[in-house]
Amino acid sequence: MTSLALPAPRPRAWLTDVPLLAVAVVWGASYLAAKGVTTQSTVLAVLVLRFGIVLPVLAVAGRRALKALTAAQWRGAGTLGLILSGIFLLETYGVVHTSATNAGLIISLTMIFTPLAEAAVTRTRPSRTFLAAAATSVLGVVLLTQSGGFTTPSGGDLLMLLAAFARTVHVLFMARLKSAQGADALPMTTVQLGTAVVVFAMLCAVPGTGAAPWDAAAAFGPADWAGLLFLSVFCTLFAFFVQMWAVRRSSPSRVSLLLGTEPLWAAATGIALGGEQLGMVGLLGGALVLAGTGWGRGAAS
Repeated sequence: MTSLALPAPRPRAWLTDVPLLAVAVVWGASYLAAKGVTTQSTVLAVLVLRFGIVLPVLAVAGRRALKALTAAQWRGAGTLGLILSGIFLLETYGVVHTSATNAGLIISLTMIFTPLAEAAVTRTRPSRTFLAAAATSVLGVVLLTQSGGFTTPSGGDLLMLLAAFARTVHVLFMARLKSAQGADALPMTTVQLGTAVVVFAMLCAVPGTGAAPWDAAAAFGPADWAGLLFLSVFCTLFAFFVQMWAVRRSSPSRVSLLLGTEPLWAAATGIALGGEQLGMVGLLGGALVLAGTGWGRGAAS
C-alpha cells in the first residue's frame, strides 16, 4: 500500500490548533477536579449535574438552530450523544477505580488508535512521519507518567482502555457521519449533551446505582461546586464545542494528536495545584510530548 497523501500545512492552522490545545489543558486539569468531587457512589449523579448545568444555556442560545435541524441531523447528533455518554461513563468510573498515572497513560492511546482506525476506514496508512511523531508523543507520555509509578492492572485500567477506543469512535463519527455534516456546532453539541443527560438520568433511576443528583448536590460544599462548574463549563461545554468545530477544519489524526497532550497538562496541574513532583524522567517525558506533537502537526495537516 502507498502512504497516505497529506496536504501541505495551512498558513493559519494555528487558529484551529490553539483552541484544541486549550481543550487539552482543561481536560488535563479535569482529572484533579473530578477526583475532588466524585466518589464511587456519586459518579452518575455528578455526570447528570455536570451536563445538566450547561444544557439549558445551550438550548436557549441555540433554540433557532435546534429548530432548523433536520430529522437526520437529530438522529446523527443523538448517535454522537450515545457515544459521548459511553466515553464519560467509562472515563469517570475508570478514574475512580485506577490511579491517575494509569488513567493518563492509557487514555493517551487515543492518538494511536485514531490514525490507525482512520487508515482502516480509508484503506490507506498514515505516513511514517506521523507514526514516528505519534510514537515520540506516546514515549513521552510513558516517561511522564513513569515517575508516578505503575499499579497492577485493574478493572479501572480496562475501563480507561475502552474509553480510549470510544474517544476514537467519537472523533471519527464527527468527521464522517453524513447526517451530522452541514449542521451548526451549537445545536449538534446541545443534542449530544441532552442525549447524555437522558442516559445518565435513566441509569440514576436504577436502584443501587448510587446517590441521586439532588442528594449529591445537597452535600456539596463551595469547593465541590467550584470543581463541578469547572467540569461543566470548561471541560464539557467549551471542550466539545471546540472539538466539533475543529474536526471539520482539520483531520481526525491531527485533532487526536493535539488532544494527546492532555497527560502533560494533567501533570502540570498536579504539580501546581496538587503538590505532585516530577523527576528528570518526567521532565524528559513532557519535552517529548511537546516535541512529538509539534512534529506531528505538520505531518497530519
